[in-house]
Amino acid sequence: MTASTPPNQHPPGKSIGQGMLIASFSLGLIGLTFLFDGWLDKQANPNQDPVSSETGSGIREVVLQRNRQGHYVSGGEINGLPVTFLLDTGATDVAIPTAIANKAGLNRGLASQASTANGVITVYSTQITELIFGNITLNNINASITPSMSGDTILLGMSALNRIEFSQQGSTLTLRQTPES
Repeated sequence: MTASTPPNQHPPGKSIGQGMLIASFSLGLIGLTFLFDGWLDKQANPNQDPVSSETGSGIREVVLQRNRQGHYVSGGEINGLPVTFLLDTGATDVAIPTAIANKAGLNRGLASQASTANGVITVYSTQITELIFGNITLNNINASITPSMSGDTILLGMSALNRIEFSQQGSTLTLRQTPES
């Protein structure tokens, strides 16, 4: 005689095995999600921690790689707050979304009108005490708090970029800060 399992009962250990299979599959999906998310972040901002160097004569350089959309994006800081910059030579000022300006402790100054690709908008003048990307530090930068901007990216406009030299070769942009004399 052979022992058989009653029809509505599973053999011992089968439900544990199924549970382990489901748990393993779930953990695998979670791991792939984090891996893929990191890959996407690197595609959008290949310069999260930009390559920096300093020559013997004190010239500081930051080398940026263009992202998949053809833009130069870099990690940095304003007033000690970690931020993401999008370099924009067409922007007069550094343009900051309101939420980031509030976190960085920036004060709203005078309201004015600015012409953008999306039309005329209201912006508020402000001053960034310290702006850092790579090993380049800029102080007392004119900026605009831009309520119509959403997201967490700051446009790094000419009020900052006019204080450094920059040159592009292929998909690389090199920014240079010479020591003040």
